[in-house]
Amino acid sequence: MERDLIADTIILYARTGKGSRLSSNVTFSLTFLGAAGTVTGSKHLLEAAGRRVLVDCGLFQGVKELRLRNWEPLPIDPASIDAVVLTHAHLDHCGYLPRLVAGGYRGRVFCTPATKELCGIVLPDSAHIQEEDAREANRHGFTKHQPALPLYTSVDAARALDRLQPVGYERPVPLWSDGGQTAAQGVSAPGLTPTVEFVNAGHLLGSAYARIRIGDRTLLFGGDLGRYGRPVLPDPSPVTEADVLLLESTYGDRLHQPDDNGERLATIVRQTAARGGKLVVPAFAIGRVEEVLYWLKRLEDDKRIPSLPVFVDSPMAVAALQFYAARLNELDADLTMTASRSDRGPALSGSPSGRDQVATRPAASPDQILSGSRSDGLRRVAAFATARLTMVASMQQSADLVASRQPSIVISSSGMATGGRVLRHLAATITNPKNTVLFVGYQAAGTRGRLLTDGAKEIKLLGRIYPVAARVERVDSMSAHADSGEIMRWLSAFTRPPRMTYLVHGDPVALDALAARIARELRWSVRIPAHLERVVIPDMANG
Repeated sequence: MERDLIADTIILYARTGKGSRLSSNVTFSLTFLGAAGTVTGSKHLLEAAGRRVLVDCGLFQGVKELRLRNWEPLPIDPASIDAVVLTHAHLDHCGYLPRLVAGGYRGRVFCTPATKELCGIVLPDSAHIQEEDAREANRHGFTKHQPALPLYTSVDAARALDRLQPVGYERPVPLWSDGGQTAAQGVSAPGLTPTVEFVNAGHLLGSAYARIRIGDRTLLFGGDLGRYGRPVLPDPSPVTEADVLLLESTYGDRLHQPDDNGERLATIVRQTAARGGKLVVPAFAIGRVEEVLYWLKRLEDDKRIPSLPVFVDSPMAVAALQFYAARLNELDADLTMTASRSDRGPALSGSPSGRDQVATRPAASPDQILSGSRSDGLRRVAAFATARLTMVASMQQSADLVASRQPSIVISSSGMATGGRVLRHLAATITNPKNTVLFVGYQAAGTRGRLLTDGAKEIKLLGRIYPVAARVERVDSMSAHADSGEIMRWLSAFTRPPRMTYLVHGDPVALDALAARIARELRWSVRIPAHLERVVIPDMANG
């Protein structure tokens, strides 16, 4: 049910004396096609003057009920959409794009240059997983469909990538040529051609808020809001005003653990090493792996943890790490200085796809893998390189690593343990009390990560039930999402309140808590939309 929390005093533009009226009586509306009442599936449809803009095009993730929404047809024809805007390259914001293109979308997809390049890693990998899951279902018969089909294919992903239109930060561009016809209705609205401008959100390399202006009105689609004072990424840029704001609420009901200069992570590493165990870190391949490596390198350089073999076992993470290393100028300034002081680096495959083997040699034995050996002439990622860092790209090397019992740190995807190579590492370590499983990000309801962090005594992995004997730890300080205090800090830069703030991308408890706090402390008008709800943007239809 929709929940409204309106400040005791409704805030109008008359209070500030700012703002002006549209010259045309044009209806503006938003339809929340995803990330409404949940943290995934971001899709927000803006309609104005007969035109349609879809902001974000994400996959639903987590519990089966949500994942099934990916298979349901959109309530609108994809061919009727005039433009798509992406805030960043995480799957819950871009992963539905191949399905949209396969359904008939033929327009451009606006995003930052870094988002375009990361989508070139994320979308083909997602398509490969979809195809592999369908093959496995057909091979083993655990499907009611004959045959099981992927949500989308590698061909669909390639076609989606062809639609991406990169735009630099703070460079407004029109979403279509003024006076053209709409995809939906074939009408035009001269003078109301919207522009989109990307503003750094500090959540992921290339992440942005999408500022869309139509006439003299501004809508700010927040995407995911990053954090302040964190390594790897710059702080989110301040924004001073918007008529309508869409704001994420992932951690709207809590504060992250205080910054302890990595001491909690150091303690977990030291204790696991002292027990002679493995430390398995499920981590999101894009963004989170880089911060985990940053902290491990920093702790190792400061002699606060032993120098252990560290493995990144995720082809997508290997490719993303190369990408981050090539764009140090877009990352936090401290990281750039760290890279300039370091002269060591791990072996990486030369292929940007990240699917080649670490080196052109036969697959290594467990002992050879754990030696941390290097190949000459391969790329360096000095800012993230611990002394014994090895990238594992081939399936055989991954299997060898799973079989090894030597103490080490294994970083593998996915971050919520919903799939990927980390499942085999968990199956091999979860029953041994010497080992530790460390989660370093948000764990959505219904995922293995949530079950384990909630204290599950057994867990299903690869079709089998395993008793949980390993230690399960959680470090929320590495989250890339702003907590409630950081969200309020970012909102404090506004010089006037939005006419309406819509809270999205959060579970119900987090949404309610953040809505109450904003209404109480800022006295803004706040609304929590329901899934598929359509709202007419207040005070904009009639100026």
